[in-house]
Amino acid sequence: MSSRARAVVLVIGVCALGSLFLLEWLRLPRFGDSWHPYRDLAVAAGFAHSTANIVSSINFDQRGFDTFGEESILVAAVAGVAVLLRAVREEERVKPDSRGRVLDSTRLLVYLFLPVTLIIGVDVVAHGAITPGGGFQGGIMIATSVHLLYVGGRYTALERLRPLGLFPPMESAGLLAYAAVGIAGLAIGSSFLENVVPQGTVADLVSSGTVPLLSAAVGLAVAGGIVTLLAHFLDQVQVIRETGRSPGRADKGSAS
Repeated sequence: MSSRARAVVLVIGVCALGSLFLLEWLRLPRFGDSWHPYRDLAVAAGFAHSTANIVSSINFDQRGFDTFGEESILVAAVAGVAVLLRAVREEERVKPDSRGRVLDSTRLLVYLFLPVTLIIGVDVVAHGAITPGGGFQGGIMIATSVHLLYVGGRYTALERLRPLGLFPPMESAGLLAYAAVGIAGLAIGSSFLENVVPQGTVADLVSSGTVPLLSAAVGLAVAGGIVTLLAHFLDQVQVIRETGRSPGRADKGSAS
């Protein structure tokens, strides 16, 4: 296809897509209008399955297949980063540079907030069906709690706390658990990711059927994925050097 033909196809496609966007924009309700069909349908569907947190109902029940795709993208992205940032033959691992200095007050805050952040992260995952939060938010908080050690200037302690042999399988286990819940729906004669578990009573911890199960699976996958992702980035800064390069030439300001 010539350049002229490709340009014509591009213009036609852009005009067609722009026309569809314009038509849908003209059909949007006015600001402040009381007509919100998606909101009304989502709330009704959420309470039908005893899910107090409607956002979690949308993520893990009404649009659970979309969330499964998002988790698959995260796993694929982390795997891609691991492949791209792995040490090659021209590189070697060295001892982390320990020239940086962190205030004692910063270290104290890190030691205080690390367990608190970890507990809150687990709580956000566990209560994702009944309060604001869920697997995405809680998984990020769990991964953040681990990396507070890096903020406190203890990269060696961070390496001990997050052995890389543990977290990639944890990420994969979260994705597989999510798929297993979906397949369970097929096994009993329903559809993939159908909410087939007894829903219980709204606002109870054990309620919402499969929603808390999928939230926990996402929390596991997100925590494992983010820890693995940051581990590869931090290794590039701290311990991976070109062969023959002195560790003393590390960038200034890097944490120990």
